[in-house]
Amino acid sequence: WKFPKPLNYSTMKFSMLAIAAAALSAGVNGFAVNQVPAARTFAVRQSTMLKATEVETDKMAALATAANEARGLAMDSIAAAHSGHMGLPLGAAEIGASLYGSQMTYNAKDPQWMNRDRFILSAGHGSMFLYSWLNLAGFDLPMEEVKNFRQHHSMTPGHPEFPNSEHNTPGIECTTGPLGQGVANAVGFAVSEKMAAAKYNTEEHTIFDHHIYALAGDGCFQEGVSAEAAAFAAHEKLDNLIVLYDANEVTLDKMAEYTQSEDILKRYESYGWEVYDIDGHDLAVVEETIAAAKASDNGKPKFIKCNTIIGKGMEETEGTNAAHGEAGVPYVDAAKKNIGLPDGEKWYVSEGTRDFFGDVQAKNEAVYNEWQATYKAWSEANPDMAKELEAAIADEVMSAEEMIAAIPELESGAEATRVSGYKAIQEISKLVPNYISGSADLHGSTRNYIDGGGNFGAGFDKSYEGKNLYFGIREHAMGSILNGIAYHGIFKASGSTFLVFVDYFRPTVRVAGLAELNRVSWILTHDSIGVGEDGPTHQPVETVSGLRVFPNVDVYRPGDAEETVAAFVSSVTRKEGPTALIFSRQNMDQNDALPAAERRAGALKGAYIAKKETEDLDTIVIATGSEVQHALKAAADKPGVRVVSMPCMEAYERQSDEYKEEVLPSSCTKRVAMEAGVSGLWYKYASKVVGVDRFGFSAPGDTVMSELGMTAENLSSVLESLS
Repeated sequence: WKFPKPLNYSTMKFSMLAIAAAALSAGVNGFAVNQVPAARTFAVRQSTMLKATEVETDKMAALATAANEARGLAMDSIAAAHSGHMGLPLGAAEIGASLYGSQMTYNAKDPQWMNRDRFILSAGHGSMFLYSWLNLAGFDLPMEEVKNFRQHHSMTPGHPEFPNSEHNTPGIECTTGPLGQGVANAVGFAVSEKMAAAKYNTEEHTIFDHHIYALAGDGCFQEGVSAEAAAFAAHEKLDNLIVLYDANEVTLDKMAEYTQSEDILKRYESYGWEVYDIDGHDLAVVEETIAAAKASDNGKPKFIKCNTIIGKGMEETEGTNAAHGEAGVPYVDAAKKNIGLPDGEKWYVSEGTRDFFGDVQAKNEAVYNEWQATYKAWSEANPDMAKELEAAIADEVMSAEEMIAAIPELESGAEATRVSGYKAIQEISKLVPNYISGSADLHGSTRNYIDGGGNFGAGFDKSYEGKNLYFGIREHAMGSILNGIAYHGIFKASGSTFLVFVDYFRPTVRVAGLAELNRVSWILTHDSIGVGEDGPTHQPVETVSGLRVFPNVDVYRPGDAEETVAAFVSSVTRKEGPTALIFSRQNMDQNDALPAAERRAGALKGAYIAKKETEDLDTIVIATGSEVQHALKAAADKPGVRVVSMPCMEAYERQSDEYKEEVLPSSCTKRVAMEAGVSGLWYKYASKVVGVDRFGFSAPGDTVMSELGMTAENLSSVLESLS
């Protein structure tokens, strides 16, 4: 069904409220002549009702005005930039008015308040929606920045960006743009809030009880990641999550009916969500529905289908796919006049709207101040928990060097680095109390289960305090949920699967690097053709290099147990971005000729001398992961050969020029690199690479390795051929 365009829902609603107020007023005056006790009581009640109705009428009128002024801000900024997406800011304005003007709890003066409600714009292309409301709500986003939309160094980039080294826009909770990600991120936020409430709330004091809101469009729900995350959210009963669907029945190329015919309400209901179907332009209904969703603690996440008109208010494009982008720019002035904004005024905000949001801020500050008193009492009663929580929010952990020293030497024999990782993660969990981990149905293989940590979720043996998450076979959702947990700003989270399946959630790795989410890491096992019998579908050859090319992502592929400890330590102490931990399925030798402390310290720097030459330096062999053992064996009888273990290219590149020259002296140009993967990236460091530039095959792992040249004998032959 479609809305008839001429129908003005807000005007119709306000006229009815005005009639009701007038009727109540007449009723009260009628009782003034003959005052009897019963009548007097009724008159007082009617008077109270009148005042409440008047207040509600004023509020609804103010919200309607703010909605239209937010539309105006979006139109003016997009017109000035000649770039952007008008459809959502205009079509969802009433939703924004209700959220920022009434339903959400936040403090614009303290945008990092830990118990604020979170809002995620999953449909990030509609970013002017968010910037308009942040400005109106009083966040530190000046009008000059709103005017500077999509310009270099502005606080209003084309898609919302989580505060990072490039942008710091208060009120942005999440980097969004790739459709569907925000919905799944919101599930991660909801996980983190549930976990924080379970871990830190006490019978006497509640310090976490906020809600997570996400606004999404058709594209978000067509992308599969939102479906994966929705199933997880319902299964774990995340009733603190409210997703609003901007259902305008339009996609970029065509009307939505051209590519979709599902009943999305039945789909979400079948997942286990509580669903609503409303007119997204009827402010009263939007208000009532969001309030009801907030109040419903029934174990079901909430899905509100808000039927809207894309580009509402711009007659030339509204309701069509032309409203998506900047096609409406030529009609901006007429559209603003059409919705009642002053003719010719750009970026207009009335004094009434500023006053209204001043009152909203005052109301929110009262809640904030009350919470601060509760938090003070809680922290005095629970000083250890308070210290732990405050450190978690500030992302304070011991230094990498201190953590390395605090973890006992593993003293392992030949073992897979996934097994070494299992040992290391137990120590990490003790030293970093806010560290949690999960798996896409592979705990038994990836070995990242935290012993004694409990399992997160609802039902069975699970609780919301559990440190181990079971994502099911939902890698893409896992990646997005991990990012959401990181955005929420309390826990450090890792997730695991086989390395070859990282491509299922590769988009989330990219966004984590872009958003500098240092609280995220990935544990990726079964790292090479050494997987063996499962064959080439499960033998990654291109995947490690594919991760290394992401800016701001550290990729560690350790060569033994002590390097594995260093890799884990780096993943929880690094501040600049996320880390991928690449572990083997097959056993590997330990480089016991070098003390554990030296291997750990060297691995933290990304590369180090694993075996020093005993004569004049002639050749350097650079290896990583399971190939370090082969390099050490091949060089054992070659006194002029140095072996460099390079578990992390990115960490090595951050070292001083002096250190890099010490490890890889420029005077030695005869260099060979070895890795059981594609060779391309290694030519930065070596003139000859022993790699695997083809897919593998099904056979025992040792056979595959041998056939494809990943042996000490083959490397030794290569070295001899260079002499």
